[in-house]
Amino acid sequence: MDLLDAFDAGLEEFGRRVHKVAPGQWTVGTPCTEWSVRDLVNHLVGEHLWAPWLLRGATIAEVGDRFEGDVLGDEPVKAWDQAVAESKSAFHRPGALDIEVHTSGGLTPASEYGWQMTSDLAVHAWDLARGIGADDTLDEDLAQAVWEYIEPQADSWRGAGIFGPAVKVPDSAPVQDQLVAFLGRRP
Repeated sequence: MDLLDAFDAGLEEFGRRVHKVAPGQWTVGTPCTEWSVRDLVNHLVGEHLWAPWLLRGATIAEVGDRFEGDVLGDEPVKAWDQAVAESKSAFHRPGALDIEVHTSGGLTPASEYGWQMTSDLAVHAWDLARGIGADDTLDEDLAQAVWEYIEPQADSWRGAGIFGPAVKVPDSAPVQDQLVAFLGRRP
């Protein structure tokens, strides 16, 4: 699965769950113990608000604090839909993946940034599903692509505190279970 196909699948997976959040579920917890459902969706909406700016070459200083705090407002689903429409367009713009973007980690190839965003979408789609009690099954090709991207660098990310210690699962576990367990979640 190439990056843009994986990115689009990640958008679909997370977005499908955003659209399933019932009115009373925005405050319930998620496997990301510090985040409620609303916090989790706010995190992803914020990331996707940043993407068009970064993919146009903006620096972190130029974006500033415009996307800090609550970016969901009174209509979280609408905020999601608007943010991802612009993010998707920015990633699909011809040549968008051929540049470097400014991230908190410094200049980063846009393709690397795209895989980071895709990984976040996939894993947090699982988190959101668990938080709202929805089906947590991810697209198998997406789970495989994210696993192949994350697995070689997971130890350095884990050392940076991006996710917790791996949870043991059998070697025969489905790739989705291996992925979420590797990232510190209990499948």
